[in-house]
Amino acid sequence: MVPHLITALTGPINELEQRILESMPAIERWFRLEWMEHTPPFYCSVDLRNAGFKLAPVDTDLFPEGFNHLTPPMLPLAVQAAMAAIEKICPEAKNLLLVPDNRCHNSFYLEHLQRLVQIFTQAGLNVRLGSPDPELTGPRRVGLPDGSELTVEPLLRKRARLGLKDFDPCTILLNDDLRGGVPRQLQNLHEQYLLPPLHAGWATRRKSRHFQSYEEVAKKFAKLLGMDPWLINPMAARCGEVDTGSAGGLECVRTQVEAMLAKVRRKFKEYGINEKPFVVVKADAGGMGAGVLTVRDAREIDAERLRRALARPQARPAAAGPVTEVIIQEGVPTYERINEAVAEPVVCMIDRYVVGGYYRVHAERGIDENLNAPGSSYVPLAFAESHQLPARGAKPGASAPNRFYMYGVIGRLAMLAASYELEATDPDAESYD
Repeated sequence: MVPHLITALTGPINELEQRILESMPAIERWFRLEWMEHTPPFYCSVDLRNAGFKLAPVDTDLFPEGFNHLTPPMLPLAVQAAMAAIEKICPEAKNLLLVPDNRCHNSFYLEHLQRLVQIFTQAGLNVRLGSPDPELTGPRRVGLPDGSELTVEPLLRKRARLGLKDFDPCTILLNDDLRGGVPRQLQNLHEQYLLPPLHAGWATRRKSRHFQSYEEVAKKFAKLLGMDPWLINPMAARCGEVDTGSAGGLECVRTQVEAMLAKVRRKFKEYGINEKPFVVVKADAGGMGAGVLTVRDAREIDAERLRRALARPQARPAAAGPVTEVIIQEGVPTYERINEAVAEPVVCMIDRYVVGGYYRVHAERGIDENLNAPGSSYVPLAFAESHQLPARGAKPGASAPNRFYMYGVIGRLAMLAASYELEATDPDAESYD
């Protein structure tokens, strides 16, 4: 299934698809060499936007959700990738402690946790769920829509080890993005593997740093293929001192928005794209579509609009003050449609492998709006049979395997950028300055 592209501007994306297919041996070798030098995130998901004239990642989640949208035929890929990841980290691992966030009342999130438990159980691990919630004093059973149950237990900390009652894990897998801060139980663990590391959480992570790393990766990849990196890279800038309560507090945002719109206009002129550019202003930290504002003119930015956008709970850590750091990102429209509703692909990965994906679909949102919002629905991508087996002789734009392979390549570029990012921000890394 390739979704319907309503734009006539399919030339560049088809040319990119063809170039990627023709360069597949070189691309796979390039990734292989990169992974010899860099450690991939344990798991992640990447939101993509296909504008017809460019294909780019717009968000990389290091504490992914949505694995419940992977279809059963995709699961063997996920299990194999999980096995490979665990073997590298802790080959003798027997127990895995999964730490969810506090959305255990959300049926979609519970189904996602159930899928993670299924994947890692089939990878040969005993999997149990532990929560740092101080109100959890004993095991709590939560029901799922299919009638099954998950049990969440209180975490137990003994010296430098974290576990549950009668459960001592080798590896702790976080599925909490830490936007509310780092719980004390997770700090200063020296005898266990904590994945992802604490500095991957929104308490310290910044989107601007990720896209800085992605720009570096995109330039390397574009040089390999002999193309313009803009075709796969959403340009971004940062404002670190935003104050929606003062007259001059938005000056940086307005200036950066104006500069970004000018850059995009130049690119549109270069490629003959007859569209009005836009930018997205969003919180520099926070997940789940946090604090997103679409802007087509710097004069549209006023304190009240920005304050409302950034006031969403996900846009800032719990108990924190107003958002003062924002990222200004080139807006990439999505021209993909499923049943006439706007859609965007999401690629799911474990270790360095694409294990599946899905379309995020929203019938009430426009091509320039954030789709990660209430009212969205999900349609699985057919990655299981196609992400590594493209039909290289097919006409560009006509083959689902080819399109999905291209999604997988761009998703892996974002995952590689995340590994660059985590290495650069690791507080325990040795400095040679």
